Amino acid sequence: MPEQNMQYAVQMQGITKSFGSFYALQDMELNVRKGSIHSLLGENGAGKSTLMNILYGLYQPDSGKIIINGEKADIKNPTTAIEHGVGMVHQHFMLVEDFTVTQNIILGSEVTKKFGIVDTREARNKILGIVKKYGLDVDPDAKIRDISVGMQQRVEILKALYRGADLLILDEPTAVLTPQEIEDLIDIMNNLVKDGKAVIIITHKLKEIKASSDTCTVIRRGKYVDTLPVRDTTENELAKLMVGHDVKLVVDKTPAKPGDVVLKIENLVVKNERKLDSVKGLNLEVRKGEILGIAGIDGNGQKELIDAIDSLSPAESGHIFVNGKAIENTTPREVIDSGVSTIPEDRQKRGLILGFSVNENTILEQYRKEPFSKHGILDKKSQEEFAEKLIREYDVRPDNCGPGSAGELSGGNQQKIIIGREIDMDPDLLIAVQPTRGLDVGAIATVHKILVRERDKGKAVLLISFELDEIMNLSDTIAVIYDGKIQDVFKQGTVDENTLGLLMAGGKNHE
Repeated sequence: MPEQNMQYAVQMQGITKSFGSFYALQDMELNVRKGSIHSLLGENGAGKSTLMNILYGLYQPDSGKIIINGEKADIKNPTTAIEHGVGMVHQHFMLVEDFTVTQNIILGSEVTKKFGIVDTREARNKILGIVKKYGLDVDPDAKIRDISVGMQQRVEILKALYRGADLLILDEPTAVLTPQEIEDLIDIMNNLVKDGKAVIIITHKLKEIKASSDTCTVIRRGKYVDTLPVRDTTENELAKLMVGHDVKLVVDKTPAKPGDVVLKIENLVVKNERKLDSVKGLNLEVRKGEILGIAGIDGNGQKELIDAIDSLSPAESGHIFVNGKAIENTTPREVIDSGVSTIPEDRQKRGLILGFSVNENTILEQYRKEPFSKHGILDKKSQEEFAEKLIREYDVRPDNCGPGSAGELSGGNQQKIIIGREIDMDPDLLIAVQPTRGLDVGAIATVHKILVRERDKGKAVLLISFELDEIMNLSDTIAVIYDGKIQDVFKQGTVDENTLGLLMAGGKNHE
């Protein structure tokens, strides 16, 4: 274990943290050098976010010490963390959509002139200086609601740098980014470390650890496993260290045997929140025993397409059939009763009620039915037994979380609850939107097996993912979406990544 050393931006020694009888961290170690990108790798619920929340002052450890720049630091809250030069970009951004970029960045750190008037010009100039220095390329006058998710992440990074961060924590930073945005983020991180800053990234993506990081610390079930140089380590070795056994990184499946059409979409038109056409005469079919993956860059109509299928948004025109029955412009309840289950993209806004218990969240779509409800009265015992079954089958951690609120679970374990709940509905059509977002490599392999299992049981599976590797490995049929329309459809193995990328960007297939 390194002694207190000025070469390190931060050293966390002997960190232990419990929640009741559950130990999230036990005697954990982390040593991050200045001018380096350091990955923190572990399974869902391993304690990665808990460790970083302690460093950022959101939690207090039961024992252990934090050393920043060679000196012991008493970090009681985020304010003292910021004073020590620690900044954190959370997985779910904390921005005011109606404010401009500048207003969001200076919020809570305003510089004022006479009579308490905020000096926006000085703040804007400071922001432009940071933008230029690190290649962040953000318009300081744009409103948050009008910029992409990737740009919003840059605003969060700017917020931390504006407050003087020398150590930047990024929690699942690539989870919502396109491939190009991921490359841009890695460039930004490299610019930061060239300036002597340190970056800690919490991630499950082994490929991006290899592409971005100098060093990786592996944590398993709250305990330190190893710290190793990324350059000398393979993805398979990292995966094995993380889960404790060998992991298959390739989807194992037999050729599909498609049957009758389950989902049929004809000339569908759907408007977005700004009342502009987002889905523009889209046609699509998904069959029994088939995984159809939609490949596309975020913002090309995927959200509006799924919302129209689920009757969360109206279809302006066109038809959506499930097993021959029209379901467009009905109700979400009628869609569910027609045999459709959806794993939503945003687990916190659409998938769960965070203040409800895990038990209650597992029956959100079935609470009116037996055995969960009898004569209009909820049966708590049936709820508990069902939740315990899902927790056990889908390896949700901690495994005693049933009565606790869903908001207390890590993002990956929240996702497991949703996946288990939706599949247990035994749907004819399973819609999976970003189903492995925020999951570790072991959990990703499990989800892929589950989707293939459902396909083999004769279910129709509609997969929407911004991970091109996932689309290519898992799909039997690939449909490319651009500007609200399906550009082309391919059988698995008949198209390469470059062609898909070209079509996703609006180009033409010349083959």
